[in-house]
Amino acid sequence: MLFRPELCGTRGAIASTHWLASAAGIRMFDRGGNAFDAAAAAAFTIQVVEPHLNGPAGDAPILLYAAATQRVEVVCGQGPMPGNATIDAFRRLGLAEVPGSGLLAATVPGAFGAWLRAARDHGRLRLADLLEPAIGYAAGGYPLLPKAALMIEVMAPLFRDEWTESGRVYLPHGEVPRPGSRMTNPLLARTFERIVAEAKAATHDRDGQFDAAMRAFYEGFVAEAIDKFVSTTEVVDATGDRHGGLLTGADLAAWRPPVERPLSLDYRGFEVHKAGPWSQGPVFLQQLALLAGYDVGALGFGSADHLHTVVEAAKLAFADREAWYGDPLFADVPTAELLDPAYARDRRALIGDTASGLLRPGNPAGREPWIPPVLDRGTPNEPDWRRQLDSGIPTVVKRTAANGDTTCVTATDRDGNMVVSSPSGGWLKSSPAIPGLGFPLGTRGQMAWLHGEHNNALAPGKRPRTTLSPTLVLRDGLPYLAFGTPGGDQQDQWTLNFFVNHVDFGMSAQAATEAITFHSDHVPTSFTPRRARPLTVVTEPGFAADTLAQLRRRGHEIDVVAPHSLGRVCATGMDARRMVLAAASHRGDSPYSVVV
Repeated sequence: MLFRPELCGTRGAIASTHWLASAAGIRMFDRGGNAFDAAAAAAFTIQVVEPHLNGPAGDAPILLYAAATQRVEVVCGQGPMPGNATIDAFRRLGLAEVPGSGLLAATVPGAFGAWLRAARDHGRLRLADLLEPAIGYAAGGYPLLPKAALMIEVMAPLFRDEWTESGRVYLPHGEVPRPGSRMTNPLLARTFERIVAEAKAATHDRDGQFDAAMRAFYEGFVAEAIDKFVSTTEVVDATGDRHGGLLTGADLAAWRPPVERPLSLDYRGFEVHKAGPWSQGPVFLQQLALLAGYDVGALGFGSADHLHTVVEAAKLAFADREAWYGDPLFADVPTAELLDPAYARDRRALIGDTASGLLRPGNPAGREPWIPPVLDRGTPNEPDWRRQLDSGIPTVVKRTAANGDTTCVTATDRDGNMVVSSPSGGWLKSSPAIPGLGFPLGTRGQMAWLHGEHNNALAPGKRPRTTLSPTLVLRDGLPYLAFGTPGGDQQDQWTLNFFVNHVDFGMSAQAATEAITFHSDHVPTSFTPRRARPLTVVTEPGFAADTLAQLRRRGHEIDVVAPHSLGRVCATGMDARRMVLAAASHRGDSPYSVVV
């Protein structure tokens, strides 16, 4: 029995990780907007109502299918490293890695600009329409999610004593807000209102207003506030010391979100599209290429053969991510070779009957792989906010292993327009709020290596290889499914399970989001401090005891975690009747899908 109903409609569908964001998107359909308007309004709203997971200065890779052009595009909302961000600059500070919090890890804010470009190029409504719900919730209030309240509570001593502007934003009247309390962010509301006002003052033209908003953010008052703060302030970061930042107003002014072609792979008649190797998106395609050699459906959902095969394929694909992925504008990434069927066949032969504990990247085109050594260091125990800073993930770190998190937005309309994104970064734990703006910078730079010979080595103007990885699928050249999930490094394992559940095991989209899921912790995480548990398979409760016993006999170490705790998959699409559909996981309580 499903926790959530199957949803179909005739006008538009939206799914996101917060019910208020989904409602904001539906309002755009009611105003005559399309899927791109709905997704943008939802994304701007999520920047307000999930501040512990994302913000305007974060990151947002956007995959879209435009019915007018019948083409899939990637709007790259991953900003690059600053022009002053060199390996030598970090080495001179005595650092062996980019800190997971503070100002040093800040990239150029990408999320806000990416949504402006997607909405300008493909939407129908005006900027004021798209920002209206976000402004309303920032000014008038929204119910604070329990996880956000917990994060604020843990970080409160830091916010009071060190990151005082964050205290101004997140500690109303100097107090820790309670879960469910009415939270506001007047500074962010005024920032969005000023962007809209400046856009309207610049021109009456719709597209011109989006361009003016882009200038206000990347060349105007927003960029000026960021430049002033970063250039004049030193803050406590993950190192325990105070550092300034490298990001400047010139870095923002020089950047605009590029549009790129996606990578794609056919899997059982489905054309699967992902962002390039500056994301971890190709790892999804590599897993599919490996699984294409198996009759996965015949293995039986939840069997030991099913879990073992998927986990061992993930280990191989993610090992290649560690060795080869990086910004292709700066690095020679062997993408074609990694996705070649012959390469997948050779790699598939490495999947045996027992679990592998080795990190085994391949040799595409005969090249020798190299993975930088992971620093083995402890984490501080006291005070607790210091422990949180040491971890770059946007969740409260417990004394046991924890997973990353982020957000997701996807929308489809009756014309066949389809869009999906995993907005993240710029969360309240990442770095101090910028005075007067109401939001912090991101810390995506923590994912770059301070090893110049690696494809993901840090360099000025280069995008760090991120974990953000939405997926868009066509069938017979027509829009079919757009989906994603929060989850840091696990995104392309949890969404793979969703897709395999649907394609190989015949589940509906909603059933596929709700099915018991699992992942491997084999590969070091992309977030500092880059922890790994090579033989561990993490599962939700519900798999048969015999399945888990068989996996243990094969050498897997099983970690059964809390029920309904792995992933929050959101999906929209179009079925054979040309009706729109939406599905949202029941996990985490806040994801909701809506159709009209």
